[in-house]
Amino acid sequence: MSSFGERSRRWPGVLALALVLPLAGCATDADRPDAAPPSRGSSGTSSGTGGGTGTATAAPGTREQLRVDGDVRQYLLHRPASTSASTSASSAADGPRPLVVAFHGRGADAAELRAKTRLEKAATARGMLVAFPEGLNHGWGAGTRATKQRPDPDLDVRFTEALIKHLVRTERADPERIYVAGFSNGGSMALRMAAERPALLAGAASVSGQLPTGDAAVKPTGSVPVLVVYGADDPVRPLAGWPSPPPDPEEPILPTRSARDTAAAFAAAGGAGEPVEREEKGYDRTVWRLGADAPGGDRRPDGTVQLLVVHDAGHTWPGSTVPPPEGFGPVSKALDATGTILDFFADPDSDPGPGR
Repeated sequence: MSSFGERSRRWPGVLALALVLPLAGCATDADRPDAAPPSRGSSGTSSGTGGGTGTATAAPGTREQLRVDGDVRQYLLHRPASTSASTSASSAADGPRPLVVAFHGRGADAAELRAKTRLEKAATARGMLVAFPEGLNHGWGAGTRATKQRPDPDLDVRFTEALIKHLVRTERADPERIYVAGFSNGGSMALRMAAERPALLAGAASVSGQLPTGDAAVKPTGSVPVLVVYGADDPVRPLAGWPSPPPDPEEPILPTRSARDTAAAFAAAGGAGEPVEREEKGYDRTVWRLGADAPGGDRRPDGTVQLLVVHDAGHTWPGSTVPPPEGFGPVSKALDATGTILDFFADPDSDPGPGR
């Protein structure tokens, strides 16, 4: 895998303009602009296709801010216990840590995704940093088409790049172990990052998210391990994709590939051969093994692209204990999506199991 320096040369020049807004009492750069003190804890959620179900109870963590492209963006940050905000001096001794950037669904927010997935508990128990960024207007620019609501379709890509760069610098996130994950529209955002910035990431995972297509198409450009988890009975974003979704007056819903075509696109970009398919208890698994020399990306001698189609599951996060909104379908208990994703990140060359 390429070094962080090699990867950063591929990033857009806009990163040089990213200015950090620290938490009160945590400033270290004299040239940082002034900002209103950020709040701590959870923020309210609204219902939408991402599954917002109301205000979630905050877990230990901090709310941080980052200025990118003139916007003040917010995110929740969870550190392993040994590197809390009050013990930042010990972080150097702890060494670099893996980082997971987790994108919430459309209409939801960071606190809702944290409550639904309990990702911060599972990840911090493994010594991983977790950042839950907040989308503008509770959503993400997961496609390449400019819209009235999102005239700059690349804004969230640049924000994510800047956030990763900032956390590598300030939180000792390991540039060789950067991962993205997400649900629904956030899952599609994670897939866009994997498609357009494969050298930046060590892995990506999407639950109920697919690659946009049509005039918003996102096409994988290199090799990266990817896990796609999808409900077989998703009533919101069908397993077979949505090439012609209905119009949305607030923000256009993007057309998408099917879940299988999404995974196959990453497999092709990674130089994979024919897939292996198996039936597991509660889900079907399809595995493509990435090639040793993939076109358009770094040499990656191992890793896989995987599709898990979960039986009796809707537009939901398998294994969650948070009830989904009405009309989103059932939550499968046959698979712990959170544990499965983190297992895949730790070892993308092996088949994920039911998770922990």
